[in-house]
Amino acid sequence: MTSLAAVILAGGRSSRMGHDKALISLGAETLIQQTCRVALTCADAVYVVTPWCDRYRPLVPASVQFIAEGPGLSETFQGPLVALVQALTWLQERPEGSPEWVLVLACDMPNLSSATLSTWRDSLAAVPLPYLAYLPQRQHRWEPLCGFYRSAALGSLRQYAIASPTRSLQGWLNQHPVQPMPPVDDALLANVNTPTELQQWQQVAKPQI
Repeated sequence: MTSLAAVILAGGRSSRMGHDKALISLGAETLIQQTCRVALTCADAVYVVTPWCDRYRPLVPASVQFIAEGPGLSETFQGPLVALVQALTWLQERPEGSPEWVLVLACDMPNLSSATLSTWRDSLAAVPLPYLAYLPQRQHRWEPLCGFYRSAALGSLRQYAIASPTRSLQGWLNQHPVQPMPPVDDALLANVNTPTELQQWQQVAKPQI
């Protein structure tokens, strides 16, 4: 089976929510706990990338490892592209090297499905080069924080992060070959960025297993 690590990005400031999204309660567990649990069902190893390792470490399974997110290219944290570059660099520098693919997940997606992620993983072996990513689309845009990236994309991602003033994953994806996934229900990709979005989700949806 294709080697796969899951990287959960939990470095956002949650400014629109007003408090830490990763700690939002879904009932029996928080968002960060659910995301780790779902990721563990389909990946060989799971890593949380965050500046706040000590905040989340007591909440997640002991098998989940942490990658400390740093400022990187300047004195401020710069979003998911830079966090992904830091994670891929960290994985590459391990004695065992990088997995072939990395599953990247935002920590604010309450409808993630173990079954769907496992089905997607089973499809990775059929994604040919030169495709560097395997992602769903929503409203004609890539969903960059719920999909797969080849570890071999690190050099290109790093170069783009240095050269681009916006450091946008969408911008990088628009310049590189991406294999689209079969259409998926938009509800699976829902995220909660604001109190209103959280309230709407609570009214119409429940976490999937």
